[in-house]
Amino acid sequence: MSKLDNLDLRLLLELVRDPRAQVSELSEVLGVARNTAQSRIRRLLRTGVLRRSGRELDLEALGYDVVAFVTIEVSHRELDGVIAGLRTLNQVLEVHEISGRGDVWCRVAATDTHHLQAALRSVLKIKGVIRTETVLALHEHIPYRTEPLLERLTHLPDDT
Repeated sequence: MSKLDNLDLRLLLELVRDPRAQVSELSEVLGVARNTAQSRIRRLLRTGVLRRSGRELDLEALGYDVVAFVTIEVSHRELDGVIAGLRTLNQVLEVHEISGRGDVWCRVAATDTHHLQAALRSVLKIKGVIRTETVLALHEHIPYRTEPLLERLTHLPDDT
């Protein structure tokens, strides 16, 4: 994929915010012709930057080559504050409270290992974070998906 320009990035942002947005709405918000918005969407889909769902993006195509899964041990009195702190970090993609080893799990995206290190330092500065454990993702074999769950549900007998 060639470098994404500002219009591509603004278009992706609007699609992430509202995956059901119509091309005419997008063209109006972005101040471009309908055909321009449509051709950009087609190109982003064709090149894989925008995945079929219309909401998932190829992070590598956006320059985020490093994905890490961070398990965080938290002082339980500070859990809400830690989650609020994580919400302010733009590299944090998702956060889950977990059972087992650690208290919170989050997925973090970074442009390189130095960018990841800066993000991890920011996490460690949040009041209530005791320690972190980080695992790097080497390759995505199965992207986030819900289709198999829905397919299974369509085969279950109706209760009616």
